[in-house]
Formats: sequence, structure tokens, C-alpha cells
Amino acid sequence: MSLRKLALVIAGTMVLAACTPTTEPEAPGEEREAVGGRDDGLVTQPLPDDGSFVDGQPVGGGVGAGEADAALVGHTIIYFDFDSAAIRPEYSESIAAHAANLVEDPGLMIRLEGHTDERGSREYNIGLGERRAQAVRQALMLQGVSASQVSTVSYGEERPAVTGSDEEAWAMNRRVEIIYLR
Repeated sequence: MSLRKLALVIAGTMVLAACTPTTEPEAPGEEREAVGGRDDGLVTQPLPDDGSFVDGQPVGGGVGAGEADAALVGHTIIYFDFDSAAIRPEYSESIAAHAANLVEDPGLMIRLEGHTDERGSREYNIGLGERRAQAVRQALMLQGVSASQVSTVSYGEERPAVTGSDEEAWAMNRRVEIIYLR
């Protein structure tokens, strides 16, 4: 193989390696959960111990529970698991309450701001924040919210809610914030 061909192969390999998305490294002591017999990189974490969950279930009434709906609309942050844009089941009632609020008032607008923790490259985190915001947007639209009422933006790792480099801080930074506009 000529030197020129070898240089092209090496350069091509370097370009492909640079384009490969980096995932957030596993923190020391984290255990990965195998799903369907394979390791998908999912990380389990405990539910918050702030009284908002009892026996793993969110506290509060369901949609149509009057005052509980207002309380659910007050929950404007949706948290995500490590390297995931899947909405956790415990946020379904809160999203449904936001959807009902938006459907009831077509003039109401929201902005969904996607965030990540500091792990991973800047580019990867911008994409992950966008996927998270789009997942919440899709969940709202499936419940009748007009696409014109919802905008999305990704800040990636640029606007942390909590500073720190431990699992507690990272968990608080993996989020979508629902911002009401008028």
C-alpha cells in the first residue's frame, strides 16, 4: 500500500471517529440496568425523597382532579435518565395537565428548554437536549396541543440548574423546563 493511500485511510478513520457521538461516561459506582438481555447504557437512580412519591408513585390526583391539576401544572420541570430522551412514566400526569391547560387556552404559548448534564461533547449534548424537548413537545401534541403553541430550544450543558460533578448534580441538570409565555 502506498504512503498516500495509507494517509487517506488514517485521515478517513480520524474523521469517522470525530463524527461518532460520545456518550456520557458512567460515573464511578453507578450500576447499569440490562434491558431485554442487553446493556443499553441505562442507569437507574432513586426517586427523590421529598414526599412527592409514595411507593414509587407520584403523589397527587389525576387529570380532572381540580386543585391537583393546578398543582401538576406547577411542575414545570421534566427530568430524564442518563443519556435518554424517554419521558419517565411519573411525568405523564403532569404533561397531561399542561396539555389540558394549553388546549383550554389556545392563546397560551410555551417554550420547552432542553438541558443535559456536563458529560459528553458540547455537540452531542445540544442534540440530546433537543431530543428531550421534542419528546415533551410530541407528548403534548398527542394530547391535542397545537404545534403553534409550543416552541423548543436546546441549551445542552450550557445552563446547569446545579453546579457539581456528581450524580446528584447531573440528575438535576438532565431536564426539560416548561416556560409559559403570553
